[in-house]
Amino acid sequence: MLIVVALMAGTVSANAESKAQPAAAEGYSVYVIPVKMTVERGLASFLDRALKEAEEAGAALAVLEIDTPGGSLASAEAIGERIRSAKIPTMAFVKGKAASAGAYIALNADRLYMSPGSTIGAAMVVNAAGEAVESPKIVSFWSKQMSSAAEMNGRDGQIAVGMVDPNAVVEVKGLNWTKPKGEIISLSADEALKVGYAEGQAETAEQAIAAEGLAELMVIHENPTLAERVSQTLTSPGISTLLLIVGIAGVLIELIVPGFGVPGILGLLSFGLYFFGQQVAGFAGRESIVLFVAGVVFIVLEMFVPSFGILGLLGGAGIVSGVVTAAFDTGNAFGSLGYALLIALALVAVTAYVFRRRGIWNRFILQERLTTEQGFVPSGDDRELLVGSEGVTLSPLRPSGVAEIGGRRVDVISSGQFLNAGQRIEVVSVDGTRILVKAVQQAE
Repeated sequence: MLIVVALMAGTVSANAESKAQPAAAEGYSVYVIPVKMTVERGLASFLDRALKEAEEAGAALAVLEIDTPGGSLASAEAIGERIRSAKIPTMAFVKGKAASAGAYIALNADRLYMSPGSTIGAAMVVNAAGEAVESPKIVSFWSKQMSSAAEMNGRDGQIAVGMVDPNAVVEVKGLNWTKPKGEIISLSADEALKVGYAEGQAETAEQAIAAEGLAELMVIHENPTLAERVSQTLTSPGISTLLLIVGIAGVLIELIVPGFGVPGILGLLSFGLYFFGQQVAGFAGRESIVLFVAGVVFIVLEMFVPSFGILGLLGGAGIVSGVVTAAFDTGNAFGSLGYALLIALALVAVTAYVFRRRGIWNRFILQERLTTEQGFVPSGDDRELLVGSEGVTLSPLRPSGVAEIGGRRVDVISSGQFLNAGQRIEVVSVDGTRILVKAVQQAE
């Protein structure tokens, strides 16, 4: 219920803020859309929403105001495809830097303007640690993507290759310079103008719009809603993995070591935030939430209803399906879920060991011993007086059975030996209702 309420609240917030944007007459407006954050999944969702509004308003131009260090290549590809498929003209205005994935986004626009002091390029592929990726397959693919985006709008594709591949030797026409091996290309505003990458320079987006002859049109500045800003943070790979770790660990700890409440609340809240971010970003549908909730229900039922593991398997499948189908990239989601599960299980193991005396397994174990030392006494039949008495087994002892001692028929147990019926025995000790006996060797 917490997850559903959070999702509904986020959806209402996003819709309310979206409707707060002013409408414009068809062909009489220009939309300015900021690209001023790391290129991640949330940015792709925001740009799609902003471009859709501009298209529905029949805007004369959509301006992408870019100032980003780059980010996810998968997100950049999705953004580039969305820009190319836009139903209205697009223009990139590089306000600060368009590096890495930001350069790819800028090159997909129909027109390109840059502010003095801004740069574009430095699109070498790096890993999460910031180290260059040397895989020829990846470098070749991304080089082709960059060159295709550049050539689509009449720009020199080889310069785009030089922005990606440090091993490429590229002649930069217009600058009388050849890029050697070991370097990558990054163009200033002046250099981009000389090599034909930029149509012009402008101090502001409004000046770039005026340079296109659209100064008289109304300018509408699109901005991310509060829900979209939160979603951009929650859908970043690091945060989404952290939410999964806390969610899995919190719920499992609450189930295994009940009574605290805090781990369970944190777990549910983390899962709620995970699905909230994915839903606002447009990645998670209601079916993902239904799968996840059903999975949790099956896991809980497995702990109380014997099903030979069937409910547990169904629950695990539901949780995994819900988390994975809610994510932007299925492959990355499986990886994040795997790391989160391993770390969460380690946390659960430590917690279960520390609080082992409070674990759920103690519900199925009789902790008290029915001994006289613990205060348990027999019902008053003076069985303790039988110690030292002899008798005979009436049934085989394997190791428990029935014997006659002192004219009384009683239940007895040996210390592990199997004795036949008719065997002479002696009472060794009496502890409550437990009568321990041993065989008596008969004289020949």
